[in-house]
Amino acid sequence: MEKLLPYLFLLAFIPAGFIVHSRIMARVRERRIERFEFPAAIVAKVMQRYPHLSRHQAKQAVKGLREYFQICNVAGRRMVSMPSQVVDVAWHEFILFTRLYQQFCRQSLGHFLHHTPAEAMRSPRLAQTGIKRAWRIACLREGIMPKSPDRLPPLFALDEKLQIADGFKYALDCTGMPDDRYCAAHIGCSGSGGGWGAEADAPGCGGD
Repeated sequence: MEKLLPYLFLLAFIPAGFIVHSRIMARVRERRIERFEFPAAIVAKVMQRYPHLSRHQAKQAVKGLREYFQICNVAGRRMVSMPSQVVDVAWHEFILFTRLYQQFCRQSLGHFLHHTPAEAMRSPRLAQTGIKRAWRIACLREGIMPKSPDRLPPLFALDEKLQIADGFKYALDCTGMPDDRYCAAHIGCSGSGGGWGAEADAPGCGGD
């Protein structure tokens, strides 16, 4: 037994060491995402899809894409839904630079991030796991309370700000909310508190 004690002592520190390593790598990847230069052609493609946008506005879509990747970095390998249609277009165009995108994913995210179609929610009051996770992380990055937001995170506000006709629009005040908007205050809620029912990650608000 005495011979095993050094190994048992070492094993006790492995989980803590793994956590520290993961956090360090997350910070390294955060810096890589922040410094990465996206292909300039993405801006032109966004303007081609949405001709009413100026170059400055189209660049905001690329900025939104950078923020989406930062959210994915925080989420690790857990699925994060895309809450913006215009940013989804920028993401799709980035993927067409196949080798660059693969390199970016490997170096900045640690794994290949597969593209999934943009989605908000199944209905104005029925959130899915991926969008709830995106909401919670986006709010925390902006210092917003996910359950009681006083403003929208930039990624969730972008489609309406840029007047994207097929975009996702979110409302802070859900009283008398128009049919074309999603209730932002409810996205982070589940269980009886938010009315998500079987779609909930966990009871109460705040996602998983």
